[in-house]
Amino acid sequence: MAPRSTSRPDLCAVLFLFVLGHQTLAQIVNLEVKDGNSTCIKAELSAQIAVVYSVTNGTRTASMPLPASTTVGSDSSCGGSSGTPWLMASFGDGHSLSLGFSSNGSLYRVENITVVYNLSDTSNFPASSSKDRVTVMTAHTGILARMNTTYKCESNSTVILSGGGVNVSFSNMRIEAYMLGSEFSVNETVCTADQTATTTSVPKTSAVTTPPTPTVPGTPEQGKYNVTNSNGSVCLLAYMGLQLNITLSSSQNKTVQEIINLQPNLTKSTGLCEVNSSTLFLTSDRTNLTFFFSLNVTKYHLSGISVRAILPDMKDPFATSNVSLDYLRGTLGRSYMCNAEQTLLVDKSFSLNTFHVQVQPFRVNGGQFENAEDCHLDEDNMLIPIIVGAALAGLVLIVLIAYLIGRKRSHAGYQTI
Repeated sequence: MAPRSTSRPDLCAVLFLFVLGHQTLAQIVNLEVKDGNSTCIKAELSAQIAVVYSVTNGTRTASMPLPASTTVGSDSSCGGSSGTPWLMASFGDGHSLSLGFSSNGSLYRVENITVVYNLSDTSNFPASSSKDRVTVMTAHTGILARMNTTYKCESNSTVILSGGGVNVSFSNMRIEAYMLGSEFSVNETVCTADQTATTTSVPKTSAVTTPPTPTVPGTPEQGKYNVTNSNGSVCLLAYMGLQLNITLSSSQNKTVQEIINLQPNLTKSTGLCEVNSSTLFLTSDRTNLTFFFSLNVTKYHLSGISVRAILPDMKDPFATSNVSLDYLRGTLGRSYMCNAEQTLLVDKSFSLNTFHVQVQPFRVNGGQFENAEDCHLDEDNMLIPIIVGAALAGLVLIVLIAYLIGRKRSHAGYQTI
């Protein structure tokens, strides 16, 4: 396999990918993996792959929907005792979309998604500066179902693959692995997005349960996270307390609210550092949280957040992302600091509360933070005592002047005529 291209797009390009990924996908393809006469994987879905690739004077975006001519690739497999089920959808000039499955006996999931694209295909990648065959993948998909049920999701859902330069958008999806027969099961596991859509269309005459007020777990502990380069040097530093605030409908007339403190001692930090973009992955048993930072000449900011969380009241993991954010703005060569609590709104179902934040996503020297730039909230908190102090000083001055004037008039009454 040819080596992967080392250049990665900035987050402006990823935002364009995210918009592309939410367009309506009209073409539905049918795929089936067999072992002899037995079917083990069946899929009916629309999918569109968006790729940012390099050209001589910058980057471009290729958008590749799965065509009607898509076939089941030769690497597809039912797994058996020595492997896991694998569905490869092959199309075009050397392109493929693959889904790898796993099961714990009661549930099955799409464990990873792999995309292979051929940059020498000039019809999809005109003027590409590389002719490599590139492979990218992600280990977090949010596609999870009970055994012997069909996973169904008509809503659009977008999965951002590792590195941020590729995404896959699915819609009108029905898929089942570890099948007992050759047809989809009549029992279905419906995705969270479809459940939410159903809940919002409940007639006005239906009784709606008021969501219980979630128990707030208190201020989260400040975690100390970092990302290292291939040479072992620290390239990103982040000290912060994090609190996930999730609100969504789990089934008709029921709303789930979860406030989760990220526990630093149970959280692993990894990531990627590039010239104009940095990524921080925070992984624990229940949550996967990703931060995307972008650099524009001398200014950087948090431009994207992606989250996947396992909630006790939900049969499917909660997942959402937004790569058009503008938080935690700082200057290259300095760190950003904010001790005040901030709420970073990602979308209507998810926000992130941050406490005691100090981050430096670019140009870290010696594994230490550079001088910090304080956030406006901290500046406002400092301004209040200054104003109060100035007001008190002004009041003392007024009283003193009034006293001196009064005393002078009093002395004037005893002057000799």
